[in-house]
Amino acid sequence: MAVTILSGCAPDQNRYKIDYNHPSFFQQILVIPMVKLLDIFKDVLGNYGLSILVLTFLVRLIVFPLTWKQQQSTQRMQEIQPEMMKIRKKYEKNPQKMQEETMKLFQKHNINPMAGCLPLLIQIPVLFAFYQAIMGNEHIKESSFLYLQLGSPDPYFILPLIAAFTTYLQFIVTGAQSNPQMKVMVWIMPVMIFFLAYQFPSALSLYWVYGNIFTIAQSLILQKLNKKEVKGATR
Repeated sequence: MAVTILSGCAPDQNRYKIDYNHPSFFQQILVIPMVKLLDIFKDVLGNYGLSILVLTFLVRLIVFPLTWKQQQSTQRMQEIQPEMMKIRKKYEKNPQKMQEETMKLFQKHNINPMAGCLPLLIQIPVLFAFYQAIMGNEHIKESSFLYLQLGSPDPYFILPLIAAFTTYLQFIVTGAQSNPQMKVMVWIMPVMIFFLAYQFPSALSLYWVYGNIFTIAQSLILQKLNKKEVKGATR
C-alpha cells in the first residue's frame, strides 16, 4: 500500500521544498523533525548514509510493538495451516463457504489475518516524511554514501535489486507466504519496489533496505524467542 501511494509521487524538488517559515502541519510534526534528526546524526557519524541507518533503527523501535503482534499472528497462522487445508479441500467448490469457515477459524484462534499490514501502514507517513526530508534538504541531496549520490537514483541498479531482494526475503522470513491474504504480495511487492527504487533518490531506497534488514533480523530473533517459549510451556 505504501508503495502504491508513493508511486504517485514524482521526484519534483520544488514541489517538496520545505517552507520553514510557514510549514504545513505534516511538515511540523514529521518532516522538519526528521530533517533535524538526520542532520544531528550526520554531524555525529560524519555521513548521511549512517544517519539514515540510525533513523531507520529508531523508526523500527517505535513500531516494534506492532511488529511483535504481527509475528505472533503469523506464528498462529502457521499453526492452523492443517485446519485451513482441510477447509479448502472440503469447500473447494464453494468459495463463499470456504471464506466463511476460514473467518470462523481465525475468530476461534483470535487471529487477525491483516495484522501483517499494520507496521506497513504506520510507515506510510514516515516514508512520505522521509521523502520530503530528502527532497527538501539540500545537504542530503548533495551528499554521497559509498558510490551513491543520495539525492539521485542508483545509476547501476544495485540498490534497487537489493531493495527488491530484501523485500522478498522479508516476506519469506515473516511467513507472509502462508497467509492467503498476503500471498500475492510476496511476488508483487519486490517487483514494485525495484521499479520505484531505480526512480527515487538513493537515500529513500537505502532507508527501505535498512528497514528490510532490521525486519528480517528482528523476525528471526522473535521466532527463536517464540520457540523457546513453546518449549518452556511444553515441559
